[in-house]
Amino acid sequence: MKKFTKILSLALAVVLIVGAFAACGKKEEGDKTANTAKTAKVINIKLTEEKYAFGVDKDQPELLTQVNEILSEMKANGEFDEIINHYFGNGTPVPVVSAKEDASKDQLIIATAADFPPFEYTEGTNFVGIDMEIAAALAKKMNKELVINNMNFESVCMSVQQHKCDIAMAGLTITPERAELLNFANPYYEASQNLIVPSSETKFDACKTADDVLAILQTLDSSSSIGFQSGTTGQKYAMNTDDYEENALKVKAQGYDNAAQAVQDMLNGNLTYVITDEVPANQIVKQING
Repeated sequence: MKKFTKILSLALAVVLIVGAFAACGKKEEGDKTANTAKTAKVINIKLTEEKYAFGVDKDQPELLTQVNEILSEMKANGEFDEIINHYFGNGTPVPVVSAKEDASKDQLIIATAADFPPFEYTEGTNFVGIDMEIAAALAKKMNKELVINNMNFESVCMSVQQHKCDIAMAGLTITPERAELLNFANPYYEASQNLIVPSSETKFDACKTADDVLAILQTLDSSSSIGFQSGTTGQKYAMNTDDYEENALKVKAQGYDNAAQAVQDMLNGNLTYVITDEVPANQIVKQING
């Protein structure tokens, strides 16, 4: 099995313990969000079509050119596929060590939110994940020392826009709003949002398309709730903003620091569903279930 599930297992174990105590509390009769399910499942239907890319400081156009050239080189010589194989194949993830920020040194400073496996997460004091291994490759090819600044996801793009970091690498979906803050490099990964529900939920069993899922969600009122990682496409989908205004959902929207917290809160009966990126969704559910 992939080694990166080990650290997620430890993190989720803590959440599960906390959730267990919370679940022991008395539920009021008629509570529509009450849920005794202990496992979850992913509805295997892509609700959105997105592309991930790294965001580069707008005041460093030469860095953007370098990033694109190196990514192109890595894809051509097989380095990119090798990194992907570490997480989706039979390869072994390679931990990445961050140096301490030092203005006197030639450093490449990366902004990330390391709670998004398999793209970025932590293992002890090291960083692991697709984005982190690519960051290490970028720094090596640029002959720079790598510094990784771990922060809340909502701060990642802003830190680059404020010139505190050089590149945002955090499973970033390309959006017009983010493009105002930074320059996106060429896309490197195609992603989507998927719905996570309690294993006992059967409403979506007959769904074949994203429209089928949306139609069911549109029948729900404010007594139902959808959780998501704050600052992500999942938030826009649940809150009917930007490209998702026509969703017209009436559910209560609830943001979390990461999707794993949202899923556990759902299993504790405090949410109806969760929406998050497809790959992390499957990893989180796999780990919670066992």
